[in-house]
Amino acid sequence: MILLMTIIIPGTWGQGSRVYETLTLKSEILKMDRKYAIYLPEGYEQTDRSYPVLYLLHGGGDDQTGWVQFGQVQHIADQTIGEGKAGPMIIVMPDANTGVRGYFNAADGSFEYEDFFFQELIPHIEKTYRVRSERRYRAVAGLSMGGGGTIFYALHHPEMFAAAAPLSAATGNWDMEQLKKRLKDSGSKATGQQIENYYHRHNIESLIKNASEEELKKIKQIRWYISCGDDDFLYEGNSLMHILFHKNEISHEYRVKDGAHTWTYWRDELPIVLEFVAKSFMQH
Repeated sequence: MILLMTIIIPGTWGQGSRVYETLTLKSEILKMDRKYAIYLPEGYEQTDRSYPVLYLLHGGGDDQTGWVQFGQVQHIADQTIGEGKAGPMIIVMPDANTGVRGYFNAADGSFEYEDFFFQELIPHIEKTYRVRSERRYRAVAGLSMGGGGTIFYALHHPEMFAAAAPLSAATGNWDMEQLKKRLKDSGSKATGQQIENYYHRHNIESLIKNASEEELKKIKQIRWYISCGDDDFLYEGNSLMHILFHKNEISHEYRVKDGAHTWTYWRDELPIVLEFVAKSFMQH
């Protein structure tokens, strides 16, 4: 008789990473339940260690499952961390595709997603999970619409993030008339003053020009990684952002690579982003 034996090494069973993709929290600001996905690194459930956190934002048309399903975040994060290119971190992927699509407060004040993100989501994550809450241990990244969210979250709240990594980003409003047409087509009830305020809050040039000395100092303290494919239809806005940052002496890594507005490009970029933000969490 041949006996087949399974050898279990003590301390190794069940210690892999975990991804939960349909978690919810109740939002008083948005008056609805909001979903999010989360990646917990290997060892999270076996220790009492606290971890740095990356908020990873999806693009238009996806939801909190986009980076899980199409971006293969668990596999890529496990591999990047396992190879020692990035330290263990928690990755939070919120849904910005329910109710009103997008990461910002609506111009007419009817849906305040950005307020939800900073006033409810981040406090919920820091209360529920062992997350290091200091700025130096928090980063934001995202693709397309989520790349735009990344840019403006970091510019609006530079005191909150150590690193920002927009990929193939929708870089916001470069022309007032285009914004007016877009809002009109969407049925927005914003007044002229609300539209003007929205424009300047979502225009990179206005934000940098109007930033106080202290705010600009904090923006410059963020480690920026900007990447866009050479065949991406959003290439122009990313190029303009690079030029604007350069003129204002905002240090950043700017990469134009072979590729288009596709998941192939973003999957290739994700390990680079993880390595980049992980270095931001390190002591130098």
